[in-house]
Amino acid sequence: MEAVRIAEGLWRWTAPHPNWENWPGHEREAREVGCVYYEAGDAAVLIDPLVPADEEDDFFRHLDADVERRGLPVVILLTAGWHRRSADELSARYDARIGGTLPQGVEEIAIDGADERQVAYFIQPHAALVVAEIFGVDIDGELYVGRSPALERPDELEASLGRLMKLPIERLLVSHGAPVLEDAKPRMAETLARR
Repeated sequence: MEAVRIAEGLWRWTAPHPNWENWPGHEREAREVGCVYYEAGDAAVLIDPLVPADEEDDFFRHLDADVERRGLPVVILLTAGWHRRSADELSARYDARIGGTLPQGVEEIAIDGADERQVAYFIQPHAALVVAEIFGVDIDGELYVGRSPALERPDELEASLGRLMKLPIERLLVSHGAPVLEDAKPRMAETLARR
């Protein structure tokens, strides 16, 4: 597990994905997936959480301390249904709700074009966009656009990408690969232009 403080009240941690070998093209992907902890004004927010295998004690020691220190409800947000990961375990541990009303400072943007639900979350105070697979970073550090195998309506996907690019994004927190912590929006624009 690697935990990185992105900004005050915003952390990203990684954990090895238990099914990495079965991803299409997994050789170009990092084995670890990214998860986000955000201290909203009204909640402790976990996005796409995965408890790191074999490091549970350390993980819970830190997360329990943060939850206790804040004394606020825990809310779990999922960018996609297949990112449920450890959501149920954490929901039971912290009596947390999964989804529902968004915490303060979080905006949800639908990623359309397929019948499966995928969203991005924009954490406004930190200008950070959290995504499932719509963007990723490969093992060479190259930002790419990911298209769902279930994509049926490319025009809707393009409209979703257009909505994302209207946001004042400074940081891009991807599930797959290293986060883009500076100049994220220009890098996203370059990536979209060269597809």
